[in-house]
Amino acid sequence: MNKINFTDCPRVPGKAYNGANGKKIAVEYKGQQYMIKFPPSADRKPTELSYTNSCISEHISCSIFNMLGVKAQETLLGIYTVREKEKLVCACKDFTADGSVLYDFCSIKNTIIDSEHNGNGTELTDILETIEKQDFVDPLRLQEHFWNVFVIDALLGNFDRHNGNWGFLYNKEGNISEIAPVYDCGSCLLPQADDRVMRLVLENQDEMNARIFHFPTSAIKNNGQKINYYNFLANANNEQCMSAVVRIFPRVNADKINGFICSIPYLSELQREFYCSYIKERYDKIIVPAYENALKIR
Repeated sequence: MNKINFTDCPRVPGKAYNGANGKKIAVEYKGQQYMIKFPPSADRKPTELSYTNSCISEHISCSIFNMLGVKAQETLLGIYTVREKEKLVCACKDFTADGSVLYDFCSIKNTIIDSEHNGNGTELTDILETIEKQDFVDPLRLQEHFWNVFVIDALLGNFDRHNGNWGFLYNKEGNISEIAPVYDCGSCLLPQADDRVMRLVLENQDEMNARIFHFPTSAIKNNGQKINYYNFLANANNEQCMSAVVRIFPRVNADKINGFICSIPYLSELQREFYCSYIKERYDKIIVPAYENALKIR
């Protein structure tokens, strides 16, 4: 695969993006509008990296969502030169380029006027209540989408799927509301892991297990505590979640995922081994047992 250099791509005037993690600009590449996401600084984070690996996490994770049949933003990895320094960036195809407006779930949650909870709250019961009461898309379809995303986030170890990074697209011209493609996946796959941590995790099963059974946790809370993916799925208490496990499990093709990761030109051999191993371990120890439990209760 050829490496892509976005440095000389024309900037798109009058377009800006919000969000806390890293700089973002709009460019045109091959006739399409892309948001270029720059890696956030790793300053004051427990890592030897100067910048986090969030751009790599974004590209791999969004691609895996698409592989598993849950529509996500289309992404490309490439280089952008700033002050004579090359940075590895993630180009995200702009799904609002047609004039659609993105409303995050936080905004939608604030429209439920008979609820006492604010849009930022990530308590699971409040999220499910909003899904049931909102009128942007069919509640049953949105509930299925929510749990599909939750299960794949469990596979990828996403610690930051809050109410501000998923939502809806509204096209005013056609008066059409739809679920937005999955986006903002830079918090998957341990983006702060440097080479030292990757080697440690690969060489020490206890270190790997800690990053499967104990952390990262979900940003969603249950009874005030962030959800532990392993415990929540192992308990099999939520019927809709278990249905999502049954939907997602047969779509996971390890050979396809590994082949994709190994084809990315910007990764070192250590990174390729780490990402393939980490996903396999989470699949074997979180998703497979959850699937077996789901079959028992069906």
